[in-house]
Amino acid sequence: MKTFDIRKDGLEEIRKHENEEITITGCLGDRYIGCGMKSGILHVKGIPGNALASYLDGGSIYVEGNAQDAAADTMNAGLLAIKGSAGDALAYGMRGGRVYVLGDAGYRAGVHMKAYEDKKSILVIGGRAGSFLGEYLAGGIIIVLGLGDEERDITGYFCGNGMYAGTIYLRTDKPPLNLSDKLIKRNVDEKEKEEMLRPIIKDFASMFSIPEERCLEGDFIAIEADKSKTYSQLYAAV
Repeated sequence: MKTFDIRKDGLEEIRKHENEEITITGCLGDRYIGCGMKSGILHVKGIPGNALASYLDGGSIYVEGNAQDAAADTMNAGLLAIKGSAGDALAYGMRGGRVYVLGDAGYRAGVHMKAYEDKKSILVIGGRAGSFLGEYLAGGIIIVLGLGDEERDITGYFCGNGMYAGTIYLRTDKPPLNLSDKLIKRNVDEKEKEEMLRPIIKDFASMFSIPEERCLEGDFIAIEADKSKTYSQLYAAV
């Protein structure tokens, strides 16, 4: 496996090898790493800058550290795994693939994520998420586990505002702050936990070598759009 120092080799040289399995070292706020990548595997060491994995279209990116804003923006397919925390606007407009964050996510994670037929976007946050999680959600699955600080609220304010499809799963028994009356909160039963959540969380846990059962213990609630509200009927079902 080849190793490139982004300070010495530069991003343009690295992009010539993105269809291979490579390691990138020396990252310190460098933007646009892995943008539009269709194949290959990137191991990123350091702190990549904004727009990491934006438009990712099939490759896999593993980050040994934190990521900044707009990671996985409009991602279409593939995998982004961040062994740290992520900044604001994580997975904005994501259309497919998997984004796993071991730590926390900032504001507006999962805004306007989508799904179509068998193509579903999946976002799992191991820690907590900031305000406006899943705003205008149009499809896909968001899971927030709240690992590490069980006393804090698992999300910030206005979770799911304007969402009209998809599901947000939160590992808590408390409703999010300022939950809109156009949304439904329901408890997740054991059948749904086993059939829907376990396969995703098993994959997430194995990615970061953490106990699967630790991620699944306790209660989960689901947040979904209230289909009886007028505005939710203005959009096509996905």
